[in-house]
Amino acid sequence: MSTRAGLDGRVALIGLLAAWLGATLIVGAVVAPAAFAVLPTRTLAGALVGRVLPPLFWSGAAVGAIAAVMARRSHRLPALVAALVIAGASLVAQIVVAPRIEAVRVSVGGPIDALARDDARRVAFGRLHGASVALLGLAGLAACVTLLLTARTASAPSPLTLRKSHDHG
Repeated sequence: MSTRAGLDGRVALIGLLAAWLGATLIVGAVVAPAAFAVLPTRTLAGALVGRVLPPLFWSGAAVGAIAAVMARRSHRLPALVAALVIAGASLVAQIVVAPRIEAVRVSVGGPIDALARDDARRVAFGRLHGASVALLGLAGLAACVTLLLTARTASAPSPLTLRKSHDHG
């Protein structure tokens, strides 16, 4: 791969990581709190957020996989590990945690808040919700690390630019 192509790929990856991280921040800091603040029931707010999260998790898995491939090709182990964390956390949240949350919702058959605080289903829902939030946070932190590591290598001078010119003309 040419130096120019490698730089172009890293710049594109920086764009992908920044876009995904921005989407993650918007969902976590704006969309979810706003849904719970303005919708008439927590059940509706949860349904809205539940529809927004799958594209976020799937795209996180894709961006993490792309970043992992690029980091592996350029032999950047820290970036590879961080990228795999993005992909892994996103996949676990979507494939493992989200279906379990949905199973709890279905088993309740109504609002989770209507259950007693010590009801096993409400407790399970709370733990699963916490796991989902933690996985999204972990993926977001790993995306920050991957972004910083990728930006650092993209801004490093090329070995060709370090050579001194022998032409004094």
